[in-house]
Amino acid sequence: KELVAGGVKEVQLIAQDLSYYGKDLYGRFNLAELMEKLSDIEGLEWLRLHYTYPHLFPMDILKVMRERKNICHYLDMAFQHCSDHMLQQMRRHINAEESYQLIEAIRKEVPDIHLRTTLMVGHPGETEEDFEALKTFVQKVRFERMGAFSFSSEEGTYSGDHYQDDVAQEVKEARLDELMALQHNISEEINQEKVGKCLKVIIDREEEDYYIARSEFDSPEVDPEIFIDKTKKLNIGSFYQARITQADTYDLFAEIVENQ
Repeated sequence: KELVAGGVKEVQLIAQDLSYYGKDLYGRFNLAELMEKLSDIEGLEWLRLHYTYPHLFPMDILKVMRERKNICHYLDMAFQHCSDHMLQQMRRHINAEESYQLIEAIRKEVPDIHLRTTLMVGHPGETEEDFEALKTFVQKVRFERMGAFSFSSEEGTYSGDHYQDDVAQEVKEARLDELMALQHNISEEINQEKVGKCLKVIIDREEEDYYIARSEFDSPEVDPEIFIDKTKKLNIGSFYQARITQADTYDLFAEIVENQ
């Protein structure tokens, strides 16, 4: 309430595993109730969720997301991989079939949701068959937002302490490049589908030729941006309706339709 009273328009809930909110405090998962109470705060325009976990995902948050206008249809959930072998190696407590089913259920509840995930290649023990399963996952699911990285052994982590880093660096890099190339095409197709549509956007900053904005589907610093021509004066931190006029692989271009 203090933040909103001070002019804050967007709040992000960020935790290593946001899904488990309330478990230590109340003995039960309580994220849905927290979302309801926060969305009731007058003046809060956007509430965004970062870092939920696939295992024991709290499905009740989706109803709240769907019914509350100021909760972004956006969810950041790190799946990491999608071969049963690798998910077991990574101790993710979920298998490939459950991953597919969860994503299908989420999109059924909130059809226009944008899912962000992070995937890993080159984890110890990853075979060509495992990597093919990961590629199939990316192609079938078509994440709106996806990042990926290659495994790096870190002291003090379970994988670093228990597994031999047995995938060659050049293999890791080749797999990462191949995976991101797949996502490149998916992202471009998803962006092209937005051309002609109107989105509520917030103006983040002003550059020499454009205002830089985001929609509810974009988190700051990690997601694509919307470039708006400086044909009229816009206010940083204000919301507008913008029509998407052009798209490239990751970013969008738009024109202002009206003040929000």
